[in-house]
Amino acid sequence: MNFGQAISSGLSHYINFSGRAPRSEFWFWFLFVLILSIIGGIVDMVIGMQILGTIISLGLLLPGISMNIRRLHDIDRTGWWCLIAFTVIGVILLIVWACMKGTTGPNRYGPDPMP
Repeated sequence: MNFGQAISSGLSHYINFSGRAPRSEFWFWFLFVLILSIIGGIVDMVIGMQILGTIISLGLLLPGISMNIRRLHDIDRTGWWCLIAFTVIGVILLIVWACMKGTTGPNRYGPDPMP
């Protein structure tokens, strides 16, 4: 999956918490959010108000949660593991899991997104 496909998939499945997301989709989405956040931060510094960064954060919150849950489904973990992000150790664990290869073939969350 390339950058454009990952962004398109992330935005079109923004309320889809079922299914699976491969590593490439997740990390390209992360890169997209990072780039938008940097641009928003620069614009906010120029205008002296934190408006654009807030709009970007709120606009990408739900698609980001959805993407994270679908990524967890790809490694055959329940989406409730997202709640572990509220601890420091949990953030590290989620990053490690996001780097792991997904389950080969179908799992309980659906078919393999990268056949």
